[in-house]
Amino acid sequence: MSKSVCLLSGGMDSAVSLAIAKSEGSQVYPLTFRYGQKNSLELDCAKDLVRRFGIRDHKIFEIDLRQIGCSALTDDFDVPVDKSLEEITGGKEIPVTYVPARNTIFLSVALGYAEVMGADNIFLGVNHLDSSGYPDCRPEYIKRFQALCDVATKKTVEGEPIKIRAPLLYMTKTDIIRRGMELDVPFELTWSCYESKEKACGRCDSCILRLAGFEEAGLKDPILYEK
Repeated sequence: MSKSVCLLSGGMDSAVSLAIAKSEGSQVYPLTFRYGQKNSLELDCAKDLVRRFGIRDHKIFEIDLRQIGCSALTDDFDVPVDKSLEEITGGKEIPVTYVPARNTIFLSVALGYAEVMGADNIFLGVNHLDSSGYPDCRPEYIKRFQALCDVATKKTVEGEPIKIRAPLLYMTKTDIIRRGMELDVPFELTWSCYESKEKACGRCDSCILRLAGFEEAGLKDPILYEK
C-alpha cells in the first residue's frame, strides 16, 4: 500500500484531493496548518473531515505567518468582496488574499513529514484555473517544486522518490464538485469563505467561486450563506 501526506485546509478542494488519494488505496496522513489565518473555522472543518473519512493520523502544524503579514488572510487588510467572476479569474493583479510563499512553506513541511513517514506522495488541492492568479498554484510551480523534491531529501537521493500530486490542477470548480460527489465528499463539512462567522459571507472571491461551481453543477451548496 502506498502512503500519502495530504495537505488538508478544511476547504472543498483539499477535501476532494484527499478523497482522491483514498480512492487510489493510499494510506493517507492529513496535514493541516494553523498559520495565523483569520479564518479559524476551516481548522474545525479539517478535523471534522478527518473523522468522517475515518482517519486516525492527523497532524496540525503550528506556524505563525502573521509575523510575515502582507496578506488579507493574516494581516489587518480587508478581504475584497463583490467582485465578478471575470474579475476573479481573469484579473492580471495578484489579489491581497495571496499569502506570501504559503504553498512553498507548506510543501516544505509536508516534504519533511513525507520522508519521516515513508510516504510516496504529497497531495495538495491547488487549482490553476480558479487560482485567482496565485503564483504558487501554477503548473510550472508544481513542476519546479517536484524538481526540488527529487534532490532535497535522503529518501529521494537514495532512489525512493516523493511525488507531488495535484489532481485538481486543471479542473474547473464545477469539475471538482462533481468529482467530490462521485467520491462522497461531505461538502457540508467544508469551508471556503475567507471570513470566520456562523455563515459564509457569499461575497468574497472564494465564496463566489464556490457558489458558481455548485450552480453550474446543478447542485445546491449545503453550507449556509449570509448572502
